[in-house]
Amino acid sequence: MPGETNLEKMLSALRPVLLDGDFVFCTVVGASLVDVAHLNPLATYQEQEGLSLLLQQRQADASTYEYHGVFKGITLSVHSSLDAVGLTAAVASKLAEFDIPANMVAAHYHDHVFVPWEKAPKALELLQQFGD
Repeated sequence: MPGETNLEKMLSALRPVLLDGDFVFCTVVGASLVDVAHLNPLATYQEQEGLSLLLQQRQADASTYEYHGVFKGITLSVHSSLDAVGLTAAVASKLAEFDIPANMVAAHYHDHVFVPWEKAPKALELLQQFGD
């Protein structure tokens, strides 16, 4: 089933859900997916600088990987299309009004936003306003 492309409909059906756990972004130079599979990363992306990982903080700590900042994840439960226009901008703009960084991750069915852990309650409150 294709996802939603109408911005107004997506925002009204956003249904943000706070994920359990604390997350961090790490980069591992010279590693492959096989090398980090045991960490069960939430996401990976091969960048020029190395393999970027989105991990539970406890996994990064156990592996002694460096990271800067701890984040909470919020899943936008609306099934957005990969062809949808404006959802990322609307979410990031809303959070930016309150000085909340939005680290967006798009997946096949949903978009996810990672915000500094201490700003997660306010971010969740703001995102819930889209459905009001």
